[in-house]
Order: sequence, then C-alpha cells, then structure tokens
Amino acid sequence: MIAILIATYGAVFVAEIVGDKLLYTTGVLASRYRTTPIMVGMLFAFMLKMAVAVMVGSAIARLPPLLVAALTSASFIGVAITLWRKPVERSPEEIDRRASRAALISFAAIFFSEWGDVGQITAATMAARFGAPVLVWVGAVAAMVTKGALAASVGAGVRQWIIARIPPKVVRYAGVGALLLLGVLSVLETLTEGHA
Repeated sequence: MIAILIATYGAVFVAEIVGDKLLYTTGVLASRYRTTPIMVGMLFAFMLKMAVAVMVGSAIARLPPLLVAALTSASFIGVAITLWRKPVERSPEEIDRRASRAALISFAAIFFSEWGDVGQITAATMAARFGAPVLVWVGAVAAMVTKGALAASVGAGVRQWIIARIPPKVVRYAGVGALLLLGVLSVLETLTEGHA
C-alpha cells in the first residue's frame, strides 16, 4: 500500500513540476499575499481537483478543450482583476484581515484552471491502474501541496526582496501582467493540445 502512495506522489510531482503554469501563478500570488492563506487555499483546491481526478478517471482527459480554455481564461482574468483592484499599499493589520480573501483567491486560481492537466490525468491513471483511490488521492494531493509549498516559499522570499526594492505600483502591474500572460499561455496550450 505504501508503494502505491509513493508511486503516485512521485508520478504526479514529476508530471506537475515540469513547465506547470500554476507553479508560477502560486509564486505570483505568494509575492503579493502571506504564505499561509495561499497554502490553505491551495490545499483545498488540490484536494478537490484530485478527488475529481480519482473519481472520474480518464473522463477528465476528454473534457472539451474550449471548456477547459474558457475556465482557465476566466480564472486567470478573475485573479488579475482582483490583484488590480487591491490597494497598492496596505498596513500589516489590513494584511492580516485579508487572509481569508487571499485563501479564496488562491483556491479559485488553482481550482478553476487547468482541468485535465497532466497531474490530474496521472492521478486518474494511477487510480485506474492500482484500484486504490484513497491512497492515490493522498499521494496526488501530497505531491501537489509539495509543488505549491515550493512555489509559495520562493514567492514569499521574492516578496521580501521586492518590498525593499520595487515600488508597489510596479509590483501590481507586473503581477497582473504575469497572470494575464499565464492565462493566455494556458489557453493557447489547451487549445493546441485539443487539435493535436
């Protein structure tokens, strides 16, 4: 049983870490918000997405590319709009009060984008192959959380460096621009995979 858990963890982690846009999205979010709410939002999003992957299996891989592209686009645009509307400078008290909002933004950015990606398909395949959905789910979620923790840690470190050196307005423009670019790249990738 532990072999299934470890095999799933390794397969999903490797599948997700290479060229994954949510890795960068998490880094962008962590450069703007505190790490803990980002991690909470990510955890719940990963838990739900991997539960769907394990339950639905290979049907995820057959989602219409236009639906996946639309959800992904809406997710990235929504997070970009949220970042744009936030005040440029905030007090530490305001940052603490907004932790639940940061968790919600993190959840939405992850949950509503990149359905049918390589990590979900890997988890679905592992569940179908081993017939141990709970172990596969635990391994897949652990892999996703590890990926998210790495990205959030890098983003938090970058946040401290940015605060000391870059004006807040520049950070806002760069964050919104990065999210919009990631959204466009995600949609293009989804649509080109659908026609390949």
